[in-house]
Amino acid sequence: MRIMYRKTNSYLPPVIKGNEYLTGGYDLFPAFPAEDRIYVGINSLADILVNEKNIIIDGSEGVLWDIFMSGLVSGLESHGKSVRTVAAASALKSEDEIESLIQPFMGEEDSIFGRMTDLQIIDFFDRQTLKTLTQDSSQDINIIYGTGAALAGWEGCLVYVDLPKNELQFRMGAGVSFNFGTRRKMDQRESYKRSYFIDWPILDSYKGSLIREMDWIVDEQRIDQYTFMSGDNFRKTLDKMCRNSFRVRPWFAPGVWGGTYLRDSIHGLNRDEKNLAWSYELMALENGIMFIHDGTLMEVSFSFLMSYGYKDILGDCAEDFKEDFPIRFDFLDTINGDNLSIQCHPRPEYIRSRFGKKYTQDETYYILKCTPDATVYLGFQEGIRKEEFKKALEKSQETAQKLEITDYVQEFDARKHDLFLIPNGTIHASGAGNLVLEISSAPYIFTFKMYDWVRLDIDGRPRPINIGHGLNNVRFERNGDVVKDTLISKPYVMEEGDGLVLEHVPTHPDHFYDVHRYTISSGTSINITNDDKCHVWMIVEGSHVELVSAEGMKERYNYIETFIVPAATGSYTITNTSDNDVMLVKAFVKDEFTL
Repeated sequence: MRIMYRKTNSYLPPVIKGNEYLTGGYDLFPAFPAEDRIYVGINSLADILVNEKNIIIDGSEGVLWDIFMSGLVSGLESHGKSVRTVAAASALKSEDEIESLIQPFMGEEDSIFGRMTDLQIIDFFDRQTLKTLTQDSSQDINIIYGTGAALAGWEGCLVYVDLPKNELQFRMGAGVSFNFGTRRKMDQRESYKRSYFIDWPILDSYKGSLIREMDWIVDEQRIDQYTFMSGDNFRKTLDKMCRNSFRVRPWFAPGVWGGTYLRDSIHGLNRDEKNLAWSYELMALENGIMFIHDGTLMEVSFSFLMSYGYKDILGDCAEDFKEDFPIRFDFLDTINGDNLSIQCHPRPEYIRSRFGKKYTQDETYYILKCTPDATVYLGFQEGIRKEEFKKALEKSQETAQKLEITDYVQEFDARKHDLFLIPNGTIHASGAGNLVLEISSAPYIFTFKMYDWVRLDIDGRPRPINIGHGLNNVRFERNGDVVKDTLISKPYVMEEGDGLVLEHVPTHPDHFYDVHRYTISSGTSINITNDDKCHVWMIVEGSHVELVSAEGMKERYNYIETFIVPAATGSYTITNTSDNDVMLVKAFVKDEFTL
């Protein structure tokens, strides 16, 4: 019987980036040039490791260890070697002990929200049992493998096996991968909550601590063709990334309100997907970074780069955010789709006290495209009071009757290149017919859905509604003319001339990031100095540009591609190499920001 390893309609990245992905448009698999060779296949790894006496193979949760180790041991034995393997998982505490350990961070059973953990990976292991995981000197090769293997303290060759977080979720959906420390299959909401609040903070920190010790790093997402590189190559490439522009690898997901623009416009996406609601352009916690050498691709988690070089990446705000990349770019596609839920995000003190996050989910909606009748829901009608709104929401929830939501919430026409400001506590939603670029602070799951048009989720289940959380946070004073005056950005020209118009597109005082917009004529080059800041860019109108860093590295970026220029780049040049004007937005952390 064929085992399905992924529950998704999305395609795996290719091993070799062929001409079909070099169309000149949006690049689904952006890759940074590696300094040296990328290898392919488990037998190649076996050939490299065959003369090692002790091998430590650590890795991410979700790795299919049985398949990986079977291939590696077979490859080593084909060289005539005797191989003994020891599973690090044999030293884990019992599942009951681990469940008890994590319970304080899992929140209410029927809630999608937990609390950010302060546990460390060692807390999941029995320390005495770890000490018993020793080598057998009678064997040619001893291997300890699995998440946490390096904790056993062996001396030897360290291999790290990484898995992108989108693939982890696809495997969990298929029931072949599990959360760290359990073999219990959970529904998607529970497994994701456990990953977000517990597993990922622990394991990202742990693997970051191993970067400088790694001898080899493996991309395990293609179980028939692993790709890998040496630790030295990995670190040299990360060094170069810290001083040059790059993209993370985006990934896409369907949703109940999703549209069709992204699906139908980006070459290489699966046209059989019913819709695509989100594109995770720069959602640092879940994105990967890809490397390429002689056409061969491999991917590792973006968290590696942040662990390795967050000071170079973030510059003047590095000690505030450390390894947590602060700015998020993503698409919300409702063209030929439906309205998002009416929602708000937590106030700063609420997200800190209830969920353990040090800063909150402050958003903006930049309208990239819209149909003539597209709208955005934002702020309250004048005079709306908490009790009347609460009664209306609860009655709709109890009776499954739709609300006339515009009796309570304002609705504004969406126009291309508008920026709607959504600081914490602001009631809002994108209406149908928009392609929205969300420019936001990094947190992204703390959405309190207060009204959802009485519909089921894409899986046929009721969507979580958070009226209580929402009412604890929503700001009723954002109503009437205050909304139009303070929550719709009013751009103004900062500089004009020589083929450039530079605008300030102001954000709200609650936002710690700001937005500038550049319109550049064909053939015009502009020089930009980082001023010790990280810049996040996207082309929002036009075709493409060329960016040249101070080191001389050239990269082409295309319409609706997100790219990052680290603070350590120092300075760079952007040239409009297309035949028409291009418009770009740049987001960055404000000088006067506070968390």
